[in-house]
Amino acid sequence: MKKWLFAVLFGSALVLGACGGGGDDGASEDKGEDNGAVDSAAAEDIFKSNCSSCHGADLSGGAGPDLTKVGADHSKADIEDIIQNGKGGMPAQKQVTGDDLDTLASWLAEKK
Repeated sequence: MKKWLFAVLFGSALVLGACGGGGDDGASEDKGEDNGAVDSAAAEDIFKSNCSSCHGADLSGGAGPDLTKVGADHSKADIEDIIQNGKGGMPAQKQVTGDDLDTLASWLAEKK
């Protein structure tokens, strides 16, 4: 009985040790894995390609409003809706869809 218990405990320790904690080196964020973190580089590229002409390269505004703190007033879902359907003087941005829309809205929602 003791050998069996020891084997189970030792085996469990090996399995848990092999799982490991991924550390906090940000490697999974760089790979674009979905761990709740936004791929900032990809989001910035999407923003520059589609939004910066009106909202400024640094999000400070221009023809469109300042977006430096847009997440303080709007949720990710709100931002997705505004991008897809437009609001006020902003036309709908139908070219931003799918993963790009998700990445961009998540990134903007973090601006608080």
